[in-house]
Amino acid sequence: MTLGRRLAAEALGTLLLVGCVIGSGILADRLSPDDAVALLGNTLATGAMLAVLILALGPISGAHFNPAVTLVMALRRELKALAAAAYIAAQLAGGLLGMLLAHAMFEHPLLQLSTHARAGFGVMLSEGVATFALVFVILAVRRTRPDAVAWAVALVIVAGYWWTASTSFANPAVTLARSLTDTFSGIRPADAPGFILAQLTGALAALGASALLFDWQAKA
Repeated sequence: MTLGRRLAAEALGTLLLVGCVIGSGILADRLSPDDAVALLGNTLATGAMLAVLILALGPISGAHFNPAVTLVMALRRELKALAAAAYIAAQLAGGLLGMLLAHAMFEHPLLQLSTHARAGFGVMLSEGVATFALVFVILAVRRTRPDAVAWAVALVIVAGYWWTASTSFANPAVTLARSLTDTFSGIRPADAPGFILAQLTGALAALGASALLFDWQAKA
């Protein structure tokens, strides 16, 4: 695939993913006064969309849709530096377009700043753990069951919504987009840098753990 097609796939995938995260959050919050029920609806929609996007676009770009994943692939030398930078730019642009699409579909103001506080050590730790789990699962399942990556990724995100204090953003592009929506899935812009730092730290830790486990296994 040409780089242009791969970038288009990354932008489109991130657009649809973010549109689903924010849009399903808006609808779930609108339909239910119970936060747990709303979160469940948001979770299921996100997991389902993520699985089908990976199945559909994975053969074109690898279906990263996530700067943390792209960074890890670049460090593994599976992606050249310039291509990785272009992937991340496409993901960020797609995420912003997905946010605008969700707002337009539900007739919300297109441009907003979130007021949803997500701060504190536990929340930041959760983002690091959630991103570690996501990246480690990607690296591990690609080795053991490459045909199951889409389902494994979707399931780890679904689980992360419910076992982490942050509800598992695990994606810098999604985090930035969600800082610009004052809806159910939003995050205050002031809290976004801490999330992103935690996500990148978790991704690098997963890279190290994968190398330790699988490279040692290969040499043994």
